[in-house]
Formats: sequence, structure tokens, C-alpha cells
Amino acid sequence: MNITRRTLGATATAAAGLCALPSAAQTFKRYPLIIAHRGASGERPESTLAAFRLAIAEGADVIEPDLEMTKDGHMVVRHENEISQTTDIASRPEFASRKTTKNVQGQSITGWFTEDFTLAELKTIRCRERLPQLRPGSAKFDGQEQIPTYQEVIDLAKSESLRLGRTIGTYPELKHASHFAALGLAMEGPLADMLKKNGLDSLTAPVFVQCFDVEPLKTFKTLSKAPRIQLVSPLGSPTDSKTAYKDMVSSSGLKTIATYATGVGPDWSMVIPTVDGGLGPATSLVKDAHANGLAVHPWTVRAENTFLPPKLRHGTAPGDLGDVDAVYKALFATGIDGLFSDFPGLAAKARA
Repeated sequence: MNITRRTLGATATAAAGLCALPSAAQTFKRYPLIIAHRGASGERPESTLAAFRLAIAEGADVIEPDLEMTKDGHMVVRHENEISQTTDIASRPEFASRKTTKNVQGQSITGWFTEDFTLAELKTIRCRERLPQLRPGSAKFDGQEQIPTYQEVIDLAKSESLRLGRTIGTYPELKHASHFAALGLAMEGPLADMLKKNGLDSLTAPVFVQCFDVEPLKTFKTLSKAPRIQLVSPLGSPTDSKTAYKDMVSSSGLKTIATYATGVGPDWSMVIPTVDGGLGPATSLVKDAHANGLAVHPWTVRAENTFLPPKLRHGTAPGDLGDVDAVYKALFATGIDGLFSDFPGLAAKARA
């Protein structure tokens, strides 16, 4: 059994959330883990230190930064390498000439890209809310935060761990790894080096390295002992594999994942599907993954109506908060090892 996941007890014990932890997994004091998706991104502009600080204050165990590369080889925290949706770059006349169109892993995208800027240049722009109409409260904080580096996120996790007396982990995602590798900016080596420098190169370290593609995780396994999570989606396949994600979580597919990863991160609907506008019975994914020694960390539970099944919606506006507790509780009942949420405070409350 992988020591990154909790031991499954008897059915009644598991349902009560009282499963025993192997000693090495006690890096974290609480299970299932609450993973703050880009920070408290339902309440602050995503992937900023402010969003990560709020997430920790609300009870998150792990904060999740997506990693992109700069022109001069630094790892910065953005969901996409095209940054016009989450920063004020489009309004900066000094960078107008950097706007371009690129093919990024099969998609034609126009905008401004992290790999065309140095870290010093990126530090001059400011972050903003990606979904201002849906999250106007978060948009009030536009312009206050810089793009952080991954090292800054690690430093925040370490300082908050000391201050609070509980471990705060990080959950970096290798984004567009093949795109950056083609530019001479391969991510796996620099990330492994950074984890080693920060004392995070072990299976029990408070870190999880995730990716939707397969080869970056296989390469990373040769460079670091840190836990690795294969992300999967209901549709499509990795850009470096012809195997569909849905087949990757079959019984045989999970055995293959277990050869290079320590866990799997499915869209939460692959664990609790929507049936007749509400929550249906759980699939066998959690049980099957655990049988192969894999942790299960579903993504991403969001509280707004627009992201919830119709029967769980409250109010009439897409941004109104619905019955997200029903989703949290249904997922927890399956024995998952952690979940991603844009509202970590609500997730922590539901776990309690």
C-alpha cells in the first residue's frame, strides 16, 4: 500500500471518517485532505499569495499552484501560460508588442505567454479575478497581488506550518510540460531540484506533483521520490497518449498508473456522477484505485450554482451558492483521500 493514502478500515469505520493512518502518512493531521484549488479561488483572485493565505486560514491542508515557466527559467504560478485572463497584461502598453498567437499542445491561442517574459517583467503586472461576473466579491481584490513563484508558495506553506503547528502542503501541477520542453524549458528537472532544495524529496514529504499527461510523471519519478498524481478527466486523453482517460481508470488502467504514480486525481463526477439532475450512486473508482494502492483526490468542487447539478442549486443566479455540502459529503462517504475545492472553508466545515 502506498503510504500517501490512508488505510481503509471496516466499512462502518470508513463511513465515519475514522480510518487509521499509517505512521508515514501522519505528515498531515487530518483526513481526507482539503486541497485548496489555486487557493481560496472562490473568494480571492486565483493563484495569488492572498488566495493561498486565506485558504490556509480557512482550514486547508494543502494549497495547489499550477506551474508555468518564464523566459529565464523560473517556475511561476498561473493556471495557463497565456495570462491575459488572470492579469492586467493587456492594459500594459509596454508589453503590447508581446501579444502573439501560439500553438500550445494542439490549441491555437492568442495572447501573452509566460515564456516570453522574464520573472522581473512578470513581477510588474498585477493579478485579477478570472470570473468577475460570477465572483464579483473576489474581483474587488483585483490589482493587489503579483504573480508568485513556486518558491514563494513553498515559503508560505513552511511559515504557516510553523505558525499554526500543523503541516501545510503544496500540490504543484506540471502544466504544458511538452510545450515548455520544446522551448528548452523542461519543467521536471527544475521542479525536482526545487523540492530537493526545500527538503521535499521523499514519499512522505508534504507535497504532491500532478499532471494530466503521462510522460512528465514518468520522468519525474526518475528524478524525485515525491508523491505523483495522475490527473484524469471524463473526456479526452493525455496529449502524450492515445489511451482515453476513462480507460486509464479501468481496473487494468489503474494498475498501469500504479507503476509510475502514487495516486489518481479524477474529476469529481467520475466518483459521484450526476443522475436525473442530482447526485447518483458512487462509482467503483475509489475502491478500485485503493485496491491498486493509489490515493484518490477528486477535483474540483465549486459552490456556485453553475458548477452544481440542477437539483442542488439555490437561487436563480449562476453565482449563487448551492447545496455544495451534499457534494462534499457524498465524496467523503466513498473513502476518498482528499478533494480539491475553490471554497476550502466550506469543505473543511463539511469534513468536520
